[in-house]
Amino acid sequence: MKTLVLANQKGGVGKSAVATLLVHYFAQHGQRVLAIDLDHQGNFSKPLRMSERAAVAAYTADVLMTGSVGSLPPKPFVLVPSDRALLGLERQPALHTPFARAFRAFLASVDAQFDVCVIDTNPNPDIRLIAALASADFVLSPIQLNQEAMDGVHGLLNHDRVGVRKIKAVLNPKLQLIGLLPTMVEPTPFQKANFVQVIQQYRPLMIQVGAGPGEFAFVPRRSAIAEAQASGAVLWEMKKTAARDAWKEIEPGIARIAAVLTARESEHAPAA
Repeated sequence: MKTLVLANQKGGVGKSAVATLLVHYFAQHGQRVLAIDLDHQGNFSKPLRMSERAAVAAYTADVLMTGSVGSLPPKPFVLVPSDRALLGLERQPALHTPFARAFRAFLASVDAQFDVCVIDTNPNPDIRLIAALASADFVLSPIQLNQEAMDGVHGLLNHDRVGVRKIKAVLNPKLQLIGLLPTMVEPTPFQKANFVQVIQQYRPLMIQVGAGPGEFAFVPRRSAIAEAQASGAVLWEMKKTAARDAWKEIEPGIARIAAVLTARESEHAPAA
């Protein structure tokens, strides 16, 4: 089982929408998928529950670190949902190491049951993010095209507690950064200029989807994406032309990320 964590130390960047697209894409392509929602807001859990595509575990994600975990449903697509109890984990510093070990042990216990595990995380740099990154194979960072979000890339890589480079050096040498995924991209001159700036500044961290100089993965700002999240629909199955158009723009990036995770390509994105 390959494990992917979606991480960004800023909220509202579309992490949950990207996680939702990914798990539906994996499931559609025959992968056995485990979805874990470590964000107490539950924006990953809600659309998956509404879609009725995923079997829901009998326990919530906090139990993966704190309790005795039972077996998961014997289904090819399973969700371990969010719960407000996740908020309390950071306030128990004496138990942080046991929490991280328990989470890693859980993932090891279901390794043979699934092909892919996708973990959505909260934006706060706390034990939930540390536990996820310490056990993952890959990390993907959705970002918005504004200066605040771009400045946050430094924190993603170099934060002294949860930075990808720190986690890789100290806790998890196998961790690999797939790259940055610009989200909510609009076809305005300002956004286009910001996209160019991101490419110039972080080109090695962008996700290449074509041979052209500007062919990098991105997620456009489209109302159909928000509608799919709100209704539990699968974007590319929606009948609206706008949804199909949005998916045409998104699919190359999702396919590239999926290819890295499922090892269908030998060339991986650069490690952090």
